[in-house]
Amino acid sequence: MDAHATVAHATLDGEGLLLAAEFPFGELNARAGGAIARPLALAPVATVARLARRLGIIVSRGVVVADEEADLELWVRAQPDGDGVRLAISGWRERSAWAPVDGVDESHPDFLRDHGDWAWEADAGLRLTRVSIEAGRRHGFDAIGLLGEPITSLFALATSNGAVPLVEALARREPLKGQPAKLRSNDTPVLLSATVRRDAAGRFGGFVGLVHEEPPAPAAPPPPLAAEFTAGLDKALRRPLAQIIANADSINAATDGPVPPDYADYAADIANAGRHLLALVDDLVDLEAIERPDFLLAAEPIDLADVARRAAGLLAVRAIDKDVVIDRPPTGTQLAAVGDFRRSLQILVNLIGNAVRYAPAGSIVVVSAVSGAGRASITVTDEGKGIAAEDQARVFDKFERVDPTEAGGNGLGLYIARRLARAMGGDITLTSTPGQGARFTLTLPAGAA
Repeated sequence: MDAHATVAHATLDGEGLLLAAEFPFGELNARAGGAIARPLALAPVATVARLARRLGIIVSRGVVVADEEADLELWVRAQPDGDGVRLAISGWRERSAWAPVDGVDESHPDFLRDHGDWAWEADAGLRLTRVSIEAGRRHGFDAIGLLGEPITSLFALATSNGAVPLVEALARREPLKGQPAKLRSNDTPVLLSATVRRDAAGRFGGFVGLVHEEPPAPAAPPPPLAAEFTAGLDKALRRPLAQIIANADSINAATDGPVPPDYADYAADIANAGRHLLALVDDLVDLEAIERPDFLLAAEPIDLADVARRAAGLLAVRAIDKDVVIDRPPTGTQLAAVGDFRRSLQILVNLIGNAVRYAPAGSIVVVSAVSGAGRASITVTDEGKGIAAEDQARVFDKFERVDPTEAGGNGLGLYIARRLARAMGGDITLTSTPGQGARFTLTLPAGAA
């Protein structure tokens, strides 16, 4: 039988679960850890199927999947069929698996030759493309279910000497060394290393990495983010991201003519992803600033109640979209404080924005102003699901999020907000009971009445 001419058929249901698969596709999926009545274990094939189901059209695309010691080039044709999808897989051309090239820059050794405990891979967008199934069994996570998810769904990243090595490695397109982390499933401490994967054109294609479950002591911690680096990152990314967002918004709004609803939704997803990346750039610039030893903020008289009203006004549209009411300090209420106006506004936009994000529809976010004992305070109270006691300290840590699977920020907002508050002689505190919402309080030195 000519393997190249073989066409294998498979069917998926509306949830993406495999209902039936012909030889040799069924065996290939099984070798990757899949089975009937489970999601496809071959992430590139599953991506084509999801796209066809979402757009409601036939999608044909070439993909490459790993198969033991080699890679297979396949041609996938996905056709919507009711709620499910019918697949036809052909091609079946074997090629040598990707491997790092010997003799690359000797200052960045081939990390795949380290003796790590297990392996992982991620694409250029830091979405997982390979996770050890055996490690998943040992540590209680679903290796197949994590495919296509952000790397932070598997690892809780920590800082090293005030920096996050993975962020620097991604920005500089360099191998990764000494990234401390914990497994989300059981808090096992690990150390991550990775070499850069490049595509056939030599462009950055992601990371191929190892997990060390008993981290060795790093030889030398990486330097903190330098001002030159964040300035360059800001300059390099801000304009193209703004163009991407503007163009995607134009497509979504159909300003140049009718657009199919599915494509309009896809454009909205692109715009939202661009805004998320732009916010990350802003946060990285702030991060570099607040961690400098000479970082100072202006101490000037401000009306903290007025700052709170302005912050609530900036978030009014977002609150309306979520069917949430923001109860702000009444007009005429004054709260004299000493601090930096712009940074105080930034803090309160973050606190109120978080409250709106997690508040249930039909609820109220209360922003209240209180003074006393030489302090001026703004408290933001929501009616969301609350934060468990064991998580309340770490929400202020860098790159930490209580539930990384939820839509939201990048884990820097509260860290930056608290550092800014403390730089003004104040603080941010949290009280919360699971199921009863959360109360974040910004406190600054009181000013003259």
